[in-house]
Amino acid sequence: MTRETRRGAIGLTGALTIMALTLAAAPLPAFAQDLQELEVSVGRQPWAAGNSPITQYMIQNGLFEAKAKELGYDLTVDYRDYPSAMPQVEAFVGGNLDFGMWGNTPIVRGIAQKQPWTVLNVGEGHLRFIVVTHPNSGIKNIQDLKGKTVGALLGGDPYNAFSQILYGELGSGDPAANDISIVNTPTQAQAATVPAGMDAAIVISPFYLKAQDELGIVGIVNSFGYTEPGYSGPAGEGAGHLLPSAEQSQFWPDGYYLHRSFWVVQNSVLDAHPDVVTAFIAAQQQAVEELSAMPPEEVSQISADYWNLPPEMGAEVVEDEVLFIRGWVWPTEGDAGALLAISQFMVEGGLIEEPLTWDQVKEAMRPAAGLMQKAWEMTGKVPEAAAFTAADTQDLRGLPVWEMDKWQARD
Repeated sequence: MTRETRRGAIGLTGALTIMALTLAAAPLPAFAQDLQELEVSVGRQPWAAGNSPITQYMIQNGLFEAKAKELGYDLTVDYRDYPSAMPQVEAFVGGNLDFGMWGNTPIVRGIAQKQPWTVLNVGEGHLRFIVVTHPNSGIKNIQDLKGKTVGALLGGDPYNAFSQILYGELGSGDPAANDISIVNTPTQAQAATVPAGMDAAIVISPFYLKAQDELGIVGIVNSFGYTEPGYSGPAGEGAGHLLPSAEQSQFWPDGYYLHRSFWVVQNSVLDAHPDVVTAFIAAQQQAVEELSAMPPEEVSQISADYWNLPPEMGAEVVEDEVLFIRGWVWPTEGDAGALLAISQFMVEGGLIEEPLTWDQVKEAMRPAAGLMQKAWEMTGKVPEAAAFTAADTQDLRGLPVWEMDKWQARD
């Protein structure tokens, strides 16, 4: 063996030895370690809006389980479908559900009651609420509702959205002050039919589109501040006219009402398994990014079994969704502000005794703020930091939750 050959052999041996020592010293990736087995339950409302295709996509592709495996867990997920918020909230309060998602009203009530849960990321938002009626009712605008009976889900987002439309158009959000009678409609399917005893109703877009197609129900005005096809009044005729009062709303550019639904988690789960919470958030972000790259019609068909809408109608629901408008799930100062504002409306409606304070809202979100940032970093830091405070957007934003100490003080 020549000197050069011996030198090469020694060099190769030395390099292999160093590599072996380096690998031995480095921590093993999660998939090479013993994974911790865990089962968690996740409640969802697949008959609602954006959360429906997002969670369905997560289920179909095992995204939550995959993200959990990256963080050391062999996860079994029990997804449970709920027709509305209240039965889900009841299961959550009873300790029979780990993760849940619902609108502002139950979350505000939970914070006021000091329930042991933490508010996570945005689950859906910017949902279109439409005032609907029968085509022969004679109701063409909000002023025509005086002296009429309107169906609304009391204590929920539909009623809150309706009250804000009234406030903008009639000067008071109290139906009684406007000579309007309210009938509670527990389900959106019922409200969308505008059954006997009601002259009009407030309905979310998936149910409105279905009732419009099958029953001929007509829309008058929506919560974004625009007219629907059945409108006739000072703003013009038909759909697409901006009502000037909407631009005066404190929630503009979202419209009359700042609709946001949030995911929540039991504090017992967050305290014991914070990485599972991070995985849950990261999985949703992956779903939103991948779905945002698809045509809206294709996304809508992921929820076809629940919405029962043709692709072109389902696409309207998808295009309204704030998570698809943004392309990300992280809560911002503007989103958190929805909880504060809604608490003030709930006092007026007698649902809670005192409005929340800004500190109460922040403390309900603070335990997961660091986990949210970790999930943001884990999924590639989408969006760039500047997008959180970008101007000229369709939705209220602000600094992300992990920068809440920079949020402005609010009354």
